[in-house]
Amino acid sequence: MRIAIGSDHAGYELKSLLIPWLEERGHQVTDHGTDSTISVDYPPFCAAVARDVASGRADRGIVMGGSGQGEQIAANKVHGVRAALCHDLYTAEMSRRHNNANVLSMGGRIVAFGLATEITSLWLDTEFEGGRHQRRIDEISAIEAEECAGSDPARTT
Repeated sequence: MRIAIGSDHAGYELKSLLIPWLEERGHQVTDHGTDSTISVDYPPFCAAVARDVASGRADRGIVMGGSGQGEQIAANKVHGVRAALCHDLYTAEMSRRHNNANVLSMGGRIVAFGLATEITSLWLDTEFEGGRHQRRIDEISAIEAEECAGSDPARTT
């Protein structure tokens, strides 16, 4: 699987541990940075990961920060991305099974490496169920299309 990965300074150590772990399992990893624990802003790194996923250059993406919350929000600004914040196995499984999440977000200050590998492994291996869940994904895509077209009647300019 082609995986795009990125983090800010707070997620750097977890990202640095996950990359070789993913590569040992045969995944092709593209690292979008950062490359140290020096403080940086996370949005550009998350957007780069999300754009790789949305364009098809990557099959899935992983973003990390201190809590993972901002990283998830930033990734979700890219149309076609469904980023899920997962700090446990249940949310990891359901984000794939029911929501077809294509970007995983984790907090490097919350999730220890052992749990992060369990979450990531489960998240990568879980298939989307489709069915009634596909209808909901289609509804989300319709919202994105409306926003892109500027046709949201609640929007004021």
